[in-house]
Amino acid sequence: MLNRLGTFLTRTAGNKDTAERFGMADFLAYGYLLLGVLIVLVPVLWTFFSSIKPERAVDSFDTRLLPIAQVQTEIEGIGTKPEWIHEAADGRERKVFKAGPTRKETDVAPIEDPGDVIKVPRTELRPSEGIRVATENYLDPLLKRHGQENFTFGIYLFNSVFVTVMATLITLIINAMAAFALSKYRFRGRLTFTILIVATLLIPSSIILVSLFFVVWSFGIFGSLWGVIIPAAATPTGVFLLRQYMLTIPDELLEAARMDAASEWRIFWRIVMPLSLPALSVLAILSVIWRWNDFLWPLIVLISDPEKHTIQLGLTQYAGEFDTDFHYILAMTVVSLVPITLVFVWLQRFITTGIATTGLK
Repeated sequence: MLNRLGTFLTRTAGNKDTAERFGMADFLAYGYLLLGVLIVLVPVLWTFFSSIKPERAVDSFDTRLLPIAQVQTEIEGIGTKPEWIHEAADGRERKVFKAGPTRKETDVAPIEDPGDVIKVPRTELRPSEGIRVATENYLDPLLKRHGQENFTFGIYLFNSVFVTVMATLITLIINAMAAFALSKYRFRGRLTFTILIVATLLIPSSIILVSLFFVVWSFGIFGSLWGVIIPAAATPTGVFLLRQYMLTIPDELLEAARMDAASEWRIFWRIVMPLSLPALSVLAILSVIWRWNDFLWPLIVLISDPEKHTIQLGLTQYAGEFDTDFHYILAMTVVSLVPITLVFVWLQRFITTGIATTGLK
């Protein structure tokens, strides 16, 4: 498997005129692919590396990649103090801590002799730094430490998983039924219905938010997770994708099943659905991404009950009017990427097949 993967990744077109392995087309192709990889991965890597930086480094917008922080030293009889390096005029260096506020002439004391307080120019001090992975960015919200008792990660995770799983299952069933009817049945207005469904992609979702709100309110599901799940169950993208795939299924298979007295429901479940597995997998991945990352509609429906919040809504409690805990937001964002990444890895083998056979670009 690894040998075939290596052969595929190192395959080149070459140059027929000079018999060179790498031609201009290869350089352009690999350059284009490398640019695409950087565009996709750089924001993710930046989020991860920023999530393991200490709070002070994140708040100061430290652009260094590694989690570098000022060393904290326990001073006997005083407590924990930030460690500084005093570089004297003669070039000698020693570790000190500030014994007073920062001024033009700052009071400092050597760490080994806290009682020997001296005044040094502020310009001769620089922070003593080292690499430190800030695991507290992850552990504090997850374990409810250091004032993070209100961040109920378990409840948020359950709500997100419930909404994502139920919405994805309902989306797959409803869209598959509609696609089956539009691809395998002959009736008047079939093409018109297909065009109307696809045309709804031109309508921005923000335009229908007010209408959806009144529908959810009138059905009595406002403030519940079902109010998030049901309105987005049928998607024009899913109907179009599945219809294009089902058109490739031979009609002879369905006719043979009908001759064996199979019902339309049995044909749908036993023949069409298994053969449409690649397209269903692609739609499942898209649906999981849509539902897991959805923010605006859950915010409207679930704003009145914090116990129904999803992970995306739960992160908003770290963004206050006067202060924002970016280190917690970054860490929990990384945690929220793990489930959707696992789903993608599990279903990625169907992506190429599904997209290639549906006409979706």
